[in-house]
Amino acid sequence: MPITPASGPSAETAAASPAPNGSTESIMLELVDEAGTTIGTAEKLAAHLAPGQLHRAFSVFLFDERGRLLLQRRALGKYHSPGVWSNTCCGHPYPGEPPFVAAARRTGEELGIAPALLGEAGTVRYNHPDPASGLVEQEYNHLFVGLLKETPRPDPQEIGETAFVTPDELAKLRAEGPFSAWFMTVLDAARPAIRELTGAAAGW
Repeated sequence: MPITPASGPSAETAAASPAPNGSTESIMLELVDEAGTTIGTAEKLAAHLAPGQLHRAFSVFLFDERGRLLLQRRALGKYHSPGVWSNTCCGHPYPGEPPFVAAARRTGEELGIAPALLGEAGTVRYNHPDPASGLVEQEYNHLFVGLLKETPRPDPQEIGETAFVTPDELAKLRAEGPFSAWFMTVLDAARPAIRELTGAAAGW
């Protein structure tokens, strides 16, 4: 299983980071109702404190020309779920930022790449506590799938490792080490779009 060392500039790693206007302040998230309608905002860390506040998020799944999924191992310095494997990229739109725009933005910030043929893959709502940190993922998650035609250039403050995996290699990796609490939920929800993108032969 090929592993790519992480490298690149720094980006968002905690609740306090540069905001869109360039100032350093607490990142704000969009709070939503069960239908995904925006009902307010909350500071990032506060939204994840138990029992959690339902907020908007996104998850990206990128595949290479062989139909392999690009995974990332979250950097050890992350305040939430450090050191675990997860999908290609995930995060939160800024208030008022379209989820598609946020997904493309964060993929560039974390991996130094622009996804090709990035498309919507539905939404999923979940409630996943993280046993290690005590934080809670109460999220209304927008899913996106696409192709990767560039070599990733991971930001080491965001990503510790990357790996391209087949379904069999993913199963083996999941048996060997921890994954993010939300990983299988978002992967399963995105499977119809993933199969349409990669084809039946890829096995997803």
